[in-house]
Amino acid sequence: MTFIRTALVSPVTAARDLGVYIDAGVTMRTQVTNTTRACFAALRQIRSERRSLPKHALLTLIRTLVIIQLDTVLVGTTVYLQDRLQSVLNAAARLVYSRRTSEHTTPLLRELHWLRVPERIQFRLCVLAYHCVHRTAPAYLSASLRPTSEIVARRCLRSADAATLQVPSTRRTTLGDRAFPVAAART
Repeated sequence: MTFIRTALVSPVTAARDLGVYIDAGVTMRTQVTNTTRACFAALRQIRSERRSLPKHALLTLIRTLVIIQLDTVLVGTTVYLQDRLQSVLNAAARLVYSRRTSEHTTPLLRELHWLRVPERIQFRLCVLAYHCVHRTAPAYLSASLRPTSEIVARRCLRSADAATLQVPSTRRTTLGDRAFPVAAART
């Protein structure tokens, strides 16, 4: 705790900025907890109206109120946190097809053409990297990715023609590998 003039300022365990919760350990646990809580609340509300909705309207509601919240790119999250997000996706698929919680969701997800959470993360990261490479993303993101063909030392190599990105070196694998330029270039 710190005193500034007469006010007592104490540290917090998590802070919210631009709708994203960042916790003290940068583990994204708070973000995932709040996302799953909001998604399950939306699913409960949709479930109460499910019988009066046609299937296409039900799918639209689930996509707009639940799936969009899951599509935040969470590179480097633990398997446990990805499983918590996957449980929301599984519950949404069961709600669409009126299935019990004991039934498998893999065929349901396949029929809905929904990716599992780890694949969703990779897909969103690849889409964002594609937009950066083709200069349709914001300039601050596009500037963080560098094609290997722009590296002077590699121009005379055959691999210079490949559409790959330079992977920046990092000092810490826990945080550095989760940075956008590193994760996007590796993906």
